[in-house]
Amino acid sequence: MIWLAAVLALVASPVVAQEMQYSDSATQSCLEAAESYGAKIDCAGASAGQCMEDTPGGYSTVGMGGCLDRELAYWDGLLNSHYKAAMTRAKNLDADRPASMKDVPGAAVALRDMQRAWIPFRDKACGYEASLWAGGTGQGPATLGCLLQQTAKQALILEPWG
Repeated sequence: MIWLAAVLALVASPVVAQEMQYSDSATQSCLEAAESYGAKIDCAGASAGQCMEDTPGGYSTVGMGGCLDRELAYWDGLLNSHYKAAMTRAKNLDADRPASMKDVPGAAVALRDMQRAWIPFRDKACGYEASLWAGGTGQGPATLGCLLQQTAKQALILEPWG
């Protein structure tokens, strides 16, 4: 996971952290207006894009990395919230199962296993994205953009299950 260490080093710049003009509002407004899964997916990156526009040097490698990292944190929070809600629902479904089905793995186990399988998929997909940059300066922002997109997709997949 050398590429992940490089990404984390990229977003640790104190200069960008002090000047970053980031708000979740562009993504939140987009999601509120979106009526379908596809329209919601299109919202991923809205706040990062606005941040790049509003931040001096926002289109530099470090600026893009900082903006993308902040929106990734937004989607990660949404993913965790949706997963918790989906797990609560799954456990309730399992509790209502007939006694004859209690020994068969239920919805909560299936949800947990699905999420555990998704994490290595996300990491492999974004590792591939990183490899396309062959260590170039765009590797960090490309990797963060991939992590943002993959996390947004998973958050939105889990949303209706909660």
